Amino acid sequence: MGGSGSSSSEDRDIDALERISRERIRGSDQPQRRNVFISFANEDLALVNFLRGQAKNENSNLDFIDRSLRDPYDIENVEYIRRGIRERIRQTSVTVCFVTENTAQSKWVDWEIRESISLGKGVVAMYQGEKPPSRLPPAIREFGIKLVPWRQAELTAVINQSAEER
Repeated sequence: MGGSGSSSSEDRDIDALERISRERIRGSDQPQRRNVFISFANEDLALVNFLRGQAKNENSNLDFIDRSLRDPYDIENVEYIRRGIRERIRQTSVTVCFVTENTAQSKWVDWEIRESISLGKGVVAMYQGEKPPSRLPPAIREFGIKLVPWRQAELTAVINQSAEER
């Protein structure tokens, strides 16, 4: 006697698998969260913390995982500092350089941009206000890094684009 009646346990398992599959398919339409290193002049920490807060806000279009330094290294050993920053950059797909009037004077921002590029990471430069500052870290012009205004939707799009290009 053939016939294979399925038990209610098997039906529940199949239903559960179908539900999981539908959720994954729906979830694939969501943009991928990017791991981002934020390069900035220490004088701009308050603004960068505001940017970090926007990325954590559920109502924000800006969505990334911040892998940048929370506190600057206060050590004289330059190579130790570089190793620490390099490791943070390795954990990311994109470096966002926040450019202000302070950025060109930073002793680290230009190096972080160059290191990001040498590690194969995407780099985006973001500015606040109507136009970017007149003085920029040399690497921005040298590598033709895209400058974008601090607007959530635009920044998210360029982060995703830059990550996919690498």
